[in-house]
Amino acid sequence: MIKHRGFPSRLPGTDYHFTIRRESREGATPLKRRERFADRKAADRRADAAFMEALWLYFGETPFERGNLDAGRLSWLFGREIIAAEDPFDPESYDALLRIDVARAQAAFPEAFDGSGVWEGRSA
Repeated sequence: MIKHRGFPSRLPGTDYHFTIRRESREGATPLKRRERFADRKAADRRADAAFMEALWLYFGETPFERGNLDAGRLSWLFGREIIAAEDPFDPESYDALLRIDVARAQAAFPEAFDGSGVWEGRSA
C-alpha cells in the first residue's frame, strides 16, 4: 500500500480522518458510492469539501492510487467527484487507480478550487 506522504491525515480540529496508518489484514475496505442527503450535518459537508480540496492540491487531474486514503471518506465522493481511472476497477484494492472528475467536483465543491477552502495558505 502506497502512503501519500504530505497528504493531510485529518480535518484540523476534528476526528474526520483522511488517511489510514496501515493496511488491514482482511484486505482493503471496498469503495462504494454513499448517498449524500440534503440533511447531512454542516461538519460532514465541510469534511467532504476539505478532503476534495486536499485531493485536488495533492493530485490535480492526474490519476492516483487509492493507497492509504480512507475508504469511508473516499466513498462519500466515489461515483461522482471521484471516479475509477482504470477498467476493470477493483474497489477492494489499495492499488486501484482513481481520478477526480473535475467538472463535477468544481460544481459540488467550488471552495475546493477557488482558493477559499481549508488549505488556503497551507500545503495539503
